[in-house]
Amino acid sequence: MNFTAIIYPLLAQVALTFVLMFAMAFNRVKAAQARRYKLRDIAVNSANYPDDVRKSGNSYVNQFELPVLFYLVCVVLMISGPGNNKLYLMLAWAFVATRIVHAFIHVTSNNVIRRFYAFLAGAIILIAMWGLLAFEQLT
Repeated sequence: MNFTAIIYPLLAQVALTFVLMFAMAFNRVKAAQARRYKLRDIAVNSANYPDDVRKSGNSYVNQFELPVLFYLVCVVLMISGPGNNKLYLMLAWAFVATRIVHAFIHVTSNNVIRRFYAFLAGAIILIAMWGLLAFEQLT
């Protein structure tokens, strides 16, 4: 493992975001072609998309919430040096795994309780990453 090893889970998270973006676009185009909504109805408010179409859009938008802190901690780790630490690397991959599970639940069953547990696990992992980084930098 080298200094840039932390970039691999970061790139996996970026890939997940792109997959969700394309899924959202595909679902929106497919629904538009089937005339399931009118463009004027969604021009200002995406809540007017059909529920199944809105799920993929919501999952995509969600990738710009909690994962933003993940991107930042990865960049800080690459710059400050601990990006080669195996614990950080394991935590980073675990975070990405929780985001994949969260996205899968979001676009399929959308079971809110299971989705929440996936979100919570990712949040705890991210807090651990930031806490460890803060501890190392402050001591």
